[in-house]
Amino acid sequence: MGSGSDVARRLGAVRERIARAAARAGRDPAAITLVAVTKTVAPPRIAEAIEAGQRDFGENRVQEALEKIPHLPPVRWHMIGHLQRNKARKVVGRFELIHSVDTPRLVDTLDRLGRERGLVVRTLIEVNVGGEASKSGIAPEELPALLDHAAGREGLSVEGLMTVPPWTDDPQDARPYFAALARLRDREAAVRRPGVRLAHLSMGMSHDFEVAIEEGATIVRVGSAIFGPRPPASG
Repeated sequence: MGSGSDVARRLGAVRERIARAAARAGRDPAAITLVAVTKTVAPPRIAEAIEAGQRDFGENRVQEALEKIPHLPPVRWHMIGHLQRNKARKVVGRFELIHSVDTPRLVDTLDRLGRERGLVVRTLIEVNVGGEASKSGIAPEELPALLDHAAGREGLSVEGLMTVPPWTDDPQDARPYFAALARLRDREAAVRRPGVRLAHLSMGMSHDFEVAIEEGATIVRVGSAIFGPRPPASG
């Protein structure tokens, strides 16, 4: 069995798991977007996923994404890693959705770039539900103020929330964090700020995406379950 069929087979297995998790939650699997995470994955492997019908891809690093995109057919790219303001200009207009907005200054920068280019930059607010110092994301108690700051912008819209829960061996241990993000979304969606829809919950990765779907995820970010384990980091 070649590597192409390997990626297609893994992708099919992930889609089946998404469908089963959605069925358990009484949800339509079509309402869940699978973002294939391509951090450290070479363009030929990504091309295999595209050939197998995958259309949404996520990158953690701006430069790595920009090196890959020209070598691949047109697909939807998601920026899922921490975004520095000085890299924002390279992202606007190239990425379908930015999952990792977490400061007022980044909101201001993306809004300005969107207006300059006649675009509405689609974003999610990253929330650090686990309170981990090592992770980016805004504290849950600071979310209302950031949403107020982002409301009514011409160049930017906020379409939901994203989180990366603390790592645990048992996926069930992530459930309270996913449930907490869903509660935050429901609470803040009720405020009805202009330009803030909060339709999406981006949560769940390779080892816990089924639990995330059961708790309401509309976007799951899956890498190793599709492309295999990443090579160990050097250095």
